Amino acid sequence: MTSRASTEHLHHWVVTLSCTDGPGIVHAVSGAIVAARGNITESQQFASLDTGHFFMRLQVESPADREEIEAALHPVTEHWSMQWHLDEVGRPLRTLVLASTAGHCVNDLLFRQRAGQLPVEIPLVLSNHGTLRDLVDFYGVPFESHAVTDAASKADFERRVLAAVDDHDIELVVLARYMQILSPELCAALEGRCINIHHSFLPGFKGANPYRQAHARGVKLIGATAHFVTSDLDEGPIIEQNVVRVDHSRSPSELVAIGQDEESRTLSQAVKWFSERRVLVDGARTIIFR
Repeated sequence: MTSRASTEHLHHWVVTLSCTDGPGIVHAVSGAIVAARGNITESQQFASLDTGHFFMRLQVESPADREEIEAALHPVTEHWSMQWHLDEVGRPLRTLVLASTAGHCVNDLLFRQRAGQLPVEIPLVLSNHGTLRDLVDFYGVPFESHAVTDAASKADFERRVLAAVDDHDIELVVLARYMQILSPELCAALEGRCINIHHSFLPGFKGANPYRQAHARGVKLIGATAHFVTSDLDEGPIIEQNVVRVDHSRSPSELVAIGQDEESRTLSQAVKWFSERRVLVDGARTIIFR
C-alpha cells in the first residue's frame, strides 16, 4: 500500500531559531513541525550558559508549503519571542563579491559556485581595481570596477554596493580580499550578512608584506580567519579559522602561496555554512551547526 505522504510532493525546509533559554522549547518546536505534517530529518541545538540563549537548527521534509509551516510555528515563535528563519534546503543564496587585486579567493568562490560545491548565486563582482576582470569574465559573471582613491570615491563605491544589494536582492556580501575598510554606515547596513577573510598574522604583522614580516620572524603557523564584518576592524564574530604548520625552509613566496590556500579554503567554508543557515550569532561569537 502506498502511503499518502509518499504520493505528495515533499518540500525540504531549514528552520533556524534563537531565544532566551527555557524549558519546553524543543517539545514545542517539534510539536509545531508535526502539526505541519513535517518529518525532522536533521536537528541540532545548543544552550549557551554564557548568554542564556538557546539556538536550534532543523531540517524538515513536509508536503506543507511555506504558509502552512509558518502558521504552525507562529504561536511558538511568538510565545518565546524567537528570532527565526525559514528557508528551502539548498536554495542558492544571492551573493555579492567585493574584490581588489588578489584573485585567489575570488577564483575559489567562482569555481565552487560553478562546480555546485557552494549553494550561492553570484550575480556581480564589484572591485576597486580592474585587475580581476579577465578572471571574472572567464566564469561569465558580470564585473564592475570603480577606483577608490579618496573619501569621495570611497563613498561613491559604497553607494554602488548598496545599490547592487537592492538591485540584485543580495543576501550575503563577501569581502574576497577587498582591501578597503568599510565605513561604519556600510557595516551597519550589512550587519549579519557580510563576511571578511584575513590572514592569521593580525594584529602582529600589519601593513604591507605581512608574509615577509612573518618569514623574518620565523613563524611556525600560517592560517586564516573568516568573520562577520563590524565597525570594529577585523574583530567581528569569527565563523571559521584554519592553520597549517611551516618551518624555516619556506621562502616568503612559499608562505604567500600557503597562506592564500588557507584564506581561500577558510572563506569558502564560512560562505558554505552561512548559505546553509548553519551560522547563528551569540553576541560576539558564533554558533556553528556543522
